[in-house]
Amino acid sequence: MSKLADFKLLSFDVYGTLIDYERGVLQNLQPVLEKAGKTEMDPKHILKISQPLFKDEQIKNPRKKYSDLLATCHPQICKELGLPEPTAEESKSFGASVGTWPGFEDSVPALRRLKKTYKMVVLSNVDNESFQVNNANSLDGFEWDLVLTAEDIGSYKPDPKNFEYMLKTVKEKFGVEKHEVLQTAQSQFHDHHPCKDIGITSAWIYRPGAILGNRDDPVFNWKFDQLADMADAVDEEINSGRK
Repeated sequence: MSKLADFKLLSFDVYGTLIDYERGVLQNLQPVLEKAGKTEMDPKHILKISQPLFKDEQIKNPRKKYSDLLATCHPQICKELGLPEPTAEESKSFGASVGTWPGFEDSVPALRRLKKTYKMVVLSNVDNESFQVNNANSLDGFEWDLVLTAEDIGSYKPDPKNFEYMLKTVKEKFGVEKHEVLQTAQSQFHDHHPCKDIGITSAWIYRPGAILGNRDDPVFNWKFDQLADMADAVDEEINSGRK
């Protein structure tokens, strides 16, 4: 596909792309940081410590619910940061916090614009309950054409199984072929590299300043700083085609 408007379906990563994953994690680590008197700790350091712990747990326990996975990682993060061991209740609260994580300001307006052109699909490393709550709270209850979670699939991205499951499902439900799907995501690690490996075209929503999911060797077919920029580009293509 040479143009964005030629695609029929957008498959979205959510956390880091539509939801400010990093802010959600940092905000919900504040209670243990405050308790330890270490609220001045560098946020970038916290995220860089957290990232490999999340990845390792997803690989070791691919069928674990995301909220439970976060709860499992919580004491590990505290240990690596030199914080006191949290209580079981504190870790459970951290895991349950996903539903409160904030959306990026441009997410909902851009999604509404893109929905006029594409089928809109979620392909996310999350559990169903957490996503339902978060979508209602932070994405204004946006109406997706299809939601596919790690809980549904039984594995976490970047496992190619997740993308293959998505492709199979969208073909069955919508008659959309692989070459008509555009993976729309921030994470190079979770989305863009596995998509390149299996031949899915991708649009990189860069989100300047993001730390989680980055790689030193980015791959993509299109790149936009924000989702709103992608929506602008789609509108421009469509409008120019009408002239």
